[in-house]
Amino acid sequence: MMKFKDIPYSRIDFERAKAELRDIMKAFSGAESPEAQFEVHRRYYTLMGHIRTQATLAEIRHSIDTSDAFYEEEKAYYDREMPEFSNLETEYKKLLFQSPYRAELEKIIGGPAFKNIELAARSVSEEIIPLMQEENALATEYEKLLAKARIDWEGNVCNLSMMTPYLNDPDRKVRRQAAGAVNAYFESVSEELDSLYDKLVKNRTEQARKLGFANYTELGYCRMNRNSYWREDVERFRKQIRETWVPFAEEIWEKRRQRLGLERLCNIDEGVSFPEGTPKPVGTPEEILKSGQEMYRELSPETKEFFDFMMEGDLFDVFSRPHKQVGGYMTYLPDYKAPFIFANFNGTAGDVDVVTHECGHAFQGYISGKDPIMEHADITMETAETHSMSMEFFTNPWMEKFFGGRAKEFLLSQLEDAITFIPYGSMVDEFQHIVYDHPEMTPAERKTAWKELEKAYKPHLSYIPECSFFEAGGFWQKQHHIYSSPFYYIDYVIAQTDAFQFRLMMEQDYHKAWERYLELCRESASDFFTNMIRNAGLKSPFEEGTIGGLVTGLREIYQKLL
Repeated sequence: MMKFKDIPYSRIDFERAKAELRDIMKAFSGAESPEAQFEVHRRYYTLMGHIRTQATLAEIRHSIDTSDAFYEEEKAYYDREMPEFSNLETEYKKLLFQSPYRAELEKIIGGPAFKNIELAARSVSEEIIPLMQEENALATEYEKLLAKARIDWEGNVCNLSMMTPYLNDPDRKVRRQAAGAVNAYFESVSEELDSLYDKLVKNRTEQARKLGFANYTELGYCRMNRNSYWREDVERFRKQIRETWVPFAEEIWEKRRQRLGLERLCNIDEGVSFPEGTPKPVGTPEEILKSGQEMYRELSPETKEFFDFMMEGDLFDVFSRPHKQVGGYMTYLPDYKAPFIFANFNGTAGDVDVVTHECGHAFQGYISGKDPIMEHADITMETAETHSMSMEFFTNPWMEKFFGGRAKEFLLSQLEDAITFIPYGSMVDEFQHIVYDHPEMTPAERKTAWKELEKAYKPHLSYIPECSFFEAGGFWQKQHHIYSSPFYYIDYVIAQTDAFQFRLMMEQDYHKAWERYLELCRESASDFFTNMIRNAGLKSPFEEGTIGGLVTGLREIYQKLL
């Protein structure tokens, strides 16, 4: 594997790509056996692998420096061109779906791939290409708006990611001041945030109606490849969360309030686990990566091979810099069978999450890269997040490498944060259902809806006066997924319940739990999510009683950590 910086970039000529895909379509239609059709389909793998590699390179390099004019234009180019090419790609997939040899092909490629083709066919048409292009541009504009934040702090200029340590500082006065500064930035771009989201909601609603959907919610589910569950399942899941999990999470918040010695827990306190502050990793960012390498070498032969590959290829960009996009992600370069991890280290426990959570994604991507069937890499997001969130728990035995004498405190904090995340993640999902069911809502009405959800899912929550923007119902505008990846967020919640089940399994037999996790990674997208988690020995999160059982088991683990 060459170094990431040395990977060559070349803009995809989409006219040539479309001509090549049309040639593949012609050859596929003329193939007279399932074997011949699959050989043609391999040509599709090669073409798509190259397109995705180059588009992803442009995306990564734009993320690394949003002020780089060249890659800004390249990102805009793919935002414009990919929707039209994706429409043609869907036409090719329809040929696959309608093949007289479908039964034979399905045995090779797998049932989920064909269900995904069906969902994709419902999700695009030539008529909505301009709207899809506009949607991409609006989402990119939102990311740029947050990336350009410049907050004066103690003589330095910080972006939003760089403010995180101050937002979680042990000194409550520092937290209050930092939260006020971040609130002020969001207040300063409030009209732009409202305008961008209003345009996105109207754009997505128009796409849905042109495609024959009642609203964008149905289209959003198709685009998220909900191929083994639907809205009714998610609603039952959220109902269990409200009734059974929220009271459990409120118990955790109350424990934290008592530990911090506060009369009332406010928004500025939620990110702090202990009076002396949430445990921070020891060592430099470089040392954190080195500790990660040592950890994965010890965890298993498979993780050793994976992490060594990542380090040798410089496939991490994790240091914060001005003009760097906020947030973090894992992506994949098919031509090089190489995962890539993007993040913003900021001296908090979140830096270790990169080496656990994002590496959970990357590890599975590395494993699935050995599978010759490209469709098996098209995992649905709740499956992907199961890989990453479970890895956070599987790496628990090595936390002394990162937190030294505060490792146990970190484990307590990690469990508390995971438990209290569940209501928030569910709230984000319900908010989006409300918004897209009622696209006529005004910005003010959306904020009112968010405030009502906060009362239901986080009844303890109160805001300090300096956070008037967030207190007025604007907190959701910090959540990238709501703008850029609608209906994604519930995948984190579903996955967290899977990860909790692995955590309970680890209590009984760590080695057995790891083997089941490894098998889940290897299955990739060869089967449906609901089948794969059952094969791994997990219960469906949509099944009545799953949430209640988790609460019982987690209470026992929590008590041991106190």
